[in-house]
Amino acid sequence: MNLTTTLNRRDIKPFISGEVADPFTLLGAHPVVLDTGPALAVRAFLPGARSVAVLDLVPGQEIPAPLVDAHGLFEAVLPGEREIFPYRLKVDFGTDPVTTFYDCYSFGPVLTEDDLYLFGEGNFYEIYEKLGAHIWQHQGVAGTFFAVWAPSASRVSVVGDFNQWDGRRHQMRSRGASGVWELFVPHLGPGLLYKFEIRTQNGTLLIKADPLAFRFEKRPKTAAIVHDLNSYTWTDHEWMTYRPKQDPLCGPMAIYEVHLGSWRRRVEEGNRWLTYREAAEELISYVKEMGFNYIEFLPLAEHPFDGSWGYQVTGYYAATSRFGTPDDLMYLVDCCHAAGLGVILDWVPAHFPKDAYALEYFDGTHLYEHADPRQGVQQDWDTLIFNYGRNEVRNFLVANALFWFEKYHIDGLRVDAVASMLYLDYSRKEGEWVPNRYGGRENLEAIDFIKTFNSKGYELFPGVVTIAEESTAWPGVTRPVHLGGLGFMFKWNMGWMHDMLSFMSKDPVHRHYHMDNLTFALLYAFHENFILPLSHDEVVHGKASLLSKMPGDDWQKFANLRLLLGYMYGEPGKKTLFMGGEFGQWREWDHDQSLQWDLLQYESHQGLQRYVKDLNRIYLSEPALYEIDFDPPGFEWIDFRDTDSNIVSFIRKGKAPDQILFFVFNFTPVPRMNYRIGAPRPGFYKELINSDSTVYGGSNVGLGGGIKAESRPWHGQPYSFSLHLPPLGMLILKSMGA
Repeated sequence: MNLTTTLNRRDIKPFISGEVADPFTLLGAHPVVLDTGPALAVRAFLPGARSVAVLDLVPGQEIPAPLVDAHGLFEAVLPGEREIFPYRLKVDFGTDPVTTFYDCYSFGPVLTEDDLYLFGEGNFYEIYEKLGAHIWQHQGVAGTFFAVWAPSASRVSVVGDFNQWDGRRHQMRSRGASGVWELFVPHLGPGLLYKFEIRTQNGTLLIKADPLAFRFEKRPKTAAIVHDLNSYTWTDHEWMTYRPKQDPLCGPMAIYEVHLGSWRRRVEEGNRWLTYREAAEELISYVKEMGFNYIEFLPLAEHPFDGSWGYQVTGYYAATSRFGTPDDLMYLVDCCHAAGLGVILDWVPAHFPKDAYALEYFDGTHLYEHADPRQGVQQDWDTLIFNYGRNEVRNFLVANALFWFEKYHIDGLRVDAVASMLYLDYSRKEGEWVPNRYGGRENLEAIDFIKTFNSKGYELFPGVVTIAEESTAWPGVTRPVHLGGLGFMFKWNMGWMHDMLSFMSKDPVHRHYHMDNLTFALLYAFHENFILPLSHDEVVHGKASLLSKMPGDDWQKFANLRLLLGYMYGEPGKKTLFMGGEFGQWREWDHDQSLQWDLLQYESHQGLQRYVKDLNRIYLSEPALYEIDFDPPGFEWIDFRDTDSNIVSFIRKGKAPDQILFFVFNFTPVPRMNYRIGAPRPGFYKELINSDSTVYGGSNVGLGGGIKAESRPWHGQPYSFSLHLPPLGMLILKSMGA
């Protein structure tokens, strides 16, 4: 085939085979010098096209572009010097009608040098506004802009239905040393399926999902979907204006922890999940009715495996498509705010799964993860560990946290598996880990990332909260960064949870040997800003539900669970309760099944649910339970030494002198009649709640409304009263004054 072109034939072959790093050096409009003088060569690569013409460069004329290579390379030559600007191509693919579109290779770059510099430095915290896929107006033309970081790739293309997934068609522009590739494709809009085709240095072709995609197909499909995140109209202006003015440390936080895929299912419709919008109606009304003021969702970022519960993320910037679109999740958050509920999202920057289509070995190298398995593989979960020492990886994660605050109006992030990030030898034996540069076990790069994420979050989004799920004695987890801490606002008190569940699961006859499990947490309660959790991790994998953990017959199990929940609400710290615990689910949590809502036909389960509702009502209405959670003046022991009787008592105090609540717990099934306990003030003490009330399923041993303190010193207090303590019961009394 005798085809002529201004190109050197030796340059065409590597392009056709996809070996040219920057297609803009060949495609598009290029000044050339012919024997007859200067000219403009316009080239387009369109496999399968029958004919091509160039429009717009010569007003009112179609300039034919002959085929110059049988693989689909066309070229038009326009004599003379000409201004270069976006032009259209008229292409006959052999189907009606003939197609006319702007040539993507006629547009200049989108990313600025400042963008690339900040990203390379690790400080481009709005990177989600540029990398990924964005509906864009560029040089006066509407389309979609694609950008991806793949520094070791020899060629990157965007592929999708729009180009028959042909990586030769839309090869991207290399932005040099930044490692970023970009391409503006005119005419493309929302709903488009796409991925990136990456040619590695050894010639292997990888088909990868966009790390910054905003939306994906529903699993098991893995293509990204172009989506405009700015299409949703928020209505929570009042909430977002009020949020920065609040101090969560001094406010109540009753958090309902939810796995959206199993909270409630449509059993009659194939056991399907609720959608985000259905949850906005059903979940929110239930949480409000129960008196919680926060919902915490297990991860809602895109993930392929249901059984990971969302903790193995492949789409860090995408709301999972299981329950609807990104706009649908925004609607759910919007409705939460309208109902006065804060929204906390579990976030997983510690590790990611090995799915080949996602972050693993992204550009043919260990880009996001460490190459050395002693640093890069999380053995417990067979996942990969982020390389926090790489600026761009750290930027990717910090920006992701800010993204959820900015785009989804999330009020807090609970960071999973923080301990695994802090320690290089986490869950590793000697010789299986690499010390830091000082020979220590601390992951210095991860620590730096954590501090940056917390600092930027509070700087840019005052009023949000960050929570560490950290199970060790690392000091200063909730100390501000400028004071040498990690900068989290709260830390889950994992030790409290394990100690309490260990204590409560024991038969009451043996509890007096283990009272230190009950009281130990108060020795360190004010070292950090703690949240007391009864979480999802404790009701799976053979650990049994909360109710099933409790000893004794059914009556005692319910009484013990009411006692446990009452103790959690009484101790200093914010509160988290996993779904199902509030009404006493018997079955262990199963992510594939709905909660056992049918149990609420029984009075015992109704009573427990009513009890939790009343605990939340008292908690939110009594400042003594939340104003001074993290300083010793907010708590005072009355007595914890009566181990033979298994009775403890303490006081919670608010900022005002008259805000005093008195708690007493009987951890045995034996009623204690006329049991004397010291009191700090004279006057009447109103009974706010009795966990043994018949309305909760108890035996109704108690005070009948309240009691007056006597001028009789006891337990080192100037006053005291004689109480009838219910079996396996708790009393909350409020000092009403003289």
